[in-house]
Amino acid sequence: VALFCHYTLGTITRSIYLINSTPRKVLHELLGLKDYMGVMYFITLAEKVVPVSDEHVKVTEEKFDGVEVVLYQPKQRGGETELRRAVIYLHGGGWCLGSSRKLIGMSPYDLLARTIVTKLDAVVLSVEYRLAPAHHFPVPYEDVYHVVKHFLQKGVLARYSVDPGRIAVSGDSAGGNLAAAVSHNISTSSFFPLAQALIYPVLQALDLNTPSYQQNQDMPILPRTLMVRFWSEYFTSDKALFRAMMANTHNNPESSRLLKFVNWSAFLPETYHRKYNYSAPAVVQGVGGEAVGMDVPSRSFADPRASPLLVPDSALRSLPKAYVLTCEYDVLRDDGIMYVTRLRAAGVEVTHEHYDTGFHGGLMFTVWPTDFLIARRMTDNYIKWLEENL
Repeated sequence: VALFCHYTLGTITRSIYLINSTPRKVLHELLGLKDYMGVMYFITLAEKVVPVSDEHVKVTEEKFDGVEVVLYQPKQRGGETELRRAVIYLHGGGWCLGSSRKLIGMSPYDLLARTIVTKLDAVVLSVEYRLAPAHHFPVPYEDVYHVVKHFLQKGVLARYSVDPGRIAVSGDSAGGNLAAAVSHNISTSSFFPLAQALIYPVLQALDLNTPSYQQNQDMPILPRTLMVRFWSEYFTSDKALFRAMMANTHNNPESSRLLKFVNWSAFLPETYHRKYNYSAPAVVQGVGGEAVGMDVPSRSFADPRASPLLVPDSALRSLPKAYVLTCEYDVLRDDGIMYVTRLRAAGVEVTHEHYDTGFHGGLMFTVWPTDFLIARRMTDNYIKWLEENL
């Protein structure tokens, strides 16, 4: 319940994070509904409202190649001709929840976008990609890809006074996943992002027993069970995949060939191994012995568009410079750190900021009553990097 509320009910429910003892099944039992994922998806849709401009920031809703977007732009001052930076931002929420348009209680995403606009004199493009379980992979990825490709057209950049050489693709959690994936696949365009900025990103679905998954399996905000649920719902609503992923027995012969790219014993610095010993995930025919109907999701979680960490070294070399933020108390910590290791080995310029006291979702705790100092530090350091690298 804590994570769902954190992403979908604004300031009021961010405080529910402080009451971690609430049973996860309470919400859907109270509502008399079987599937709380569907409930929270409904709340996400119901909460969307029209964004509002203010004295410094012009906010508009548009459609890019058929996909809804929210554009944040500095208010024009007379005679301005200078081109601006741009940040394409992709919200988190496990591909199932979230929106940049949640303004109840002043959404942290809305606040972050306005902060980037005012501090960097930048344009922020927030993508309202379609969500699972109504839209499984690759739909969310394809929505993001189409928006980015549309935005990077010369005429579109000129319309919004954006410098084509000062653009970043960024996102947190599942949004970080989408940002990394689209960076891989857009880099062959005539215009492509100068940077990728990933905040506690989720980057691979092959090994869900890395040290950080084990160490933080019961951590508030994003326990292992919930992250596995997000992964499985991204691919299919068939619970057979969820059961197999929980047991880490979801790899098949096709995906097993890619396990070398997520071998944490090779890509994690020794200090993050802790007490854990590497054991390669089991490889089975079908998914956990339940092969019927599982062919499509089995192929999907081995797709680099879903798991960007599976991109071969030769493809990593062409990627733009990267900023990667990771947190100690996060099941996704090792995904980000392994990505940093592989990018550096491929010769990509990487800034890695690790927060020893950080937790997943920390960047969102910038609004009362959960205005945390660590969230301010994360925000300030992230924006400083954008300022220095765009």
